[in-house]
Amino acid sequence: MQSPVFLITPPFTQLNTPYPATAYLKGFLNTKGISSVQADLGIEVTLAVFNKEGLSKLFEAIVEKEHELSPDCQRMLALKNHYINTIDQVILFLQGKLDTIAHLICTRSFLPEASAFDQLDDLEWAFGAMGKQDKAKHIATMYLEDLGNLIKATIDPYFGFSRYAESLGRSANSFDELYEALNAPLTYLDTILLDLFEQHIQKVQPKLVCISVPFPGNLYTSLRCGQWIKQHHPTIKVAMGGGFANTELRSLSDPRVFEFYDFITLDDGEAPIEMLINHIDGKKDIHDLKRCFILLNGVVTYMNESIYPDYKQHQLGTPDYEGLLLDQYISVIELVNPMHSLWSDGRWNKLTMAHGCYWGKCTFCDISLDYIKTYEPATAILLADRMEAMIAQTGQNGFHFVDEAAPPALMKALAIEIIRRKLVVSWWANVRFEKSFTQDLCLLLKASGCIAVSGGLEVASDRLLDLIQKGITVAQVARVSKHFNEAGIMVHAYLMYGFPTQTVQETVDSLEMVRQFFETGVLKSAFWHLFTMTAHSPVGLAPEKYKVKKVTEAIGSFANNDILHTDPTGANHEIFGFGLKKALLNYMHGACFEFPLQKWFEFKIPKTTIEPNYIQKQIDAVEIGASNYKAIWIGLMPIATIVQKAKKGSKWEEMNLRFETNKNTVSINVSPEKGAWLIQLLSKINIDTSSGMPLADIKADYAAAGLEGFDLFWDNKPVNTLHKAGLLRI
Repeated sequence: MQSPVFLITPPFTQLNTPYPATAYLKGFLNTKGISSVQADLGIEVTLAVFNKEGLSKLFEAIVEKEHELSPDCQRMLALKNHYINTIDQVILFLQGKLDTIAHLICTRSFLPEASAFDQLDDLEWAFGAMGKQDKAKHIATMYLEDLGNLIKATIDPYFGFSRYAESLGRSANSFDELYEALNAPLTYLDTILLDLFEQHIQKVQPKLVCISVPFPGNLYTSLRCGQWIKQHHPTIKVAMGGGFANTELRSLSDPRVFEFYDFITLDDGEAPIEMLINHIDGKKDIHDLKRCFILLNGVVTYMNESIYPDYKQHQLGTPDYEGLLLDQYISVIELVNPMHSLWSDGRWNKLTMAHGCYWGKCTFCDISLDYIKTYEPATAILLADRMEAMIAQTGQNGFHFVDEAAPPALMKALAIEIIRRKLVVSWWANVRFEKSFTQDLCLLLKASGCIAVSGGLEVASDRLLDLIQKGITVAQVARVSKHFNEAGIMVHAYLMYGFPTQTVQETVDSLEMVRQFFETGVLKSAFWHLFTMTAHSPVGLAPEKYKVKKVTEAIGSFANNDILHTDPTGANHEIFGFGLKKALLNYMHGACFEFPLQKWFEFKIPKTTIEPNYIQKQIDAVEIGASNYKAIWIGLMPIATIVQKAKKGSKWEEMNLRFETNKNTVSINVSPEKGAWLIQLLSKINIDTSSGMPLADIKADYAAAGLEGFDLFWDNKPVNTLHKAGLLRI
């Protein structure tokens, strides 16, 4: 029997749910009959450190350096028994296994507190909207952050729960600093990691170890794992791939990297990993390797002459989470931010609706790279099949669709498929604020279990959105956000400042737009990001077109993606960061809308040029509905009753149709003839058997029944009332 492939995610990516890369690859390898085992060493290291025995050893290691401790660390050392005696309960609570302790945590007297809690009192007013469990999770997260800060300040300067040694990996044009760190003695966390890693190696006995590195924050630990294999198991081959390689290592030339890895693959991993396995088994020549760096005769060489194509979405298999510690992940709330809570709180199965981005034009984005530029959607039936399989395997019915931007048409088809199959799921996705997200489409998505969307508002300026080639306007974002919000779907906006040529006035006006978005209630969550020029984006490829200048043209021998640049025609962007984020924190919690924008900055800014009710006007604007929609029925069939009516001596019959919904009862009266036709129509367009009927076909069906006055009947009461009961126009 062949040795299996060992797929690992090294520390640290996230604590609440597995990063999906290894599960995706394992699902693919299953389709090829290739045995594989996977492990998330991030959660394993976390649980090895943060328990009663682990903390006891940690504090023993720190005591040896007591003379070097800061006052904050000395305080934590004095309280060490309080940490040791509470850590197991905190971890159980964050794993969802000890919910009742939330009340005790919220007393603020059960857990010891250090510097991570300094800002907590300022946020106390926000907890009213969070609830007891969320408040307790936030406090418990700050407790863990204190312990993490202690580790970093004393025995492991690289430590971070989701950004371990990130500073070494971020924009590392040269491998020198990483190489020096990797040739230094093992850190405290290194020792724990490698002990766990060795246990897995002994158990799995792999022929190939594949290491997923999605972020700079787990690059260092991936290199430590590769180093360990090379030193202690030289017959085992090591491959590295993932988001970091895909964006940063495309011009790799430093041979020292191959002291830690044998292979580095780029872009989609399925075909490259299959070729690697076949090569190691002696079935394929080295020239058959696909999108793969190797060291050949002492020179870093990129092998990509393979005649074997990539796989289509339907050929990839269903992500397989077997072997991961699904019941031991911990839910944390680091920021009092609704969308960040979704990212870090709860176990989410990860799926992709489509490979690449269907828009693929945004000038700040790496649209020249395969993972964005090559667009290929899956089908709704295939996605629903995978959802059912993953629910059966993991016991979890929450899904995070990790697309660059989920296609609206596919979201609609998937929603119909979910409702038709009677799946009970919660899901969320990243979207573009397309005008196709009408009120009724949002209601359909909500009915299928969609709870949130995130999308790029970026710089809330139409001039800059046009320069970004975002394909949207601020007004369009306002209306689409309104539709999602009214359907009960939370909207998170990615915000950007510092895009090339952005002026001080545009920064101020963008903040005013954001203020109004939150004041009107159509946005519930957002986060500011400072623009970064990347090598594979249109801005990075042609900076002169955007009036910015690269600080240096030199290409490093290791990581090359983020590019230092200057913006001669724009503002001094960095100075706005703190004020923008402080204002946003308040707006997210419904506070300080009346404050002048100057309040958030310690330097003089111009007054906004945006009228104070601009966003409200866009929300209130009358929208012209499309006439090419399909009508679909997602509600229950009505109960029909004939009622006798009389007025001024005249008597006639009407049909009462009563519709029951989860919230209320909707009742309408129509003529018996129109009522009979309406019942028949609702049966025809019922979501259980139909994807909807075009308006023209409905009108023809109405006429075929011998009825007159369709427009007057269809576009007025009582039919419009049925919108509340489940008649959607999509």
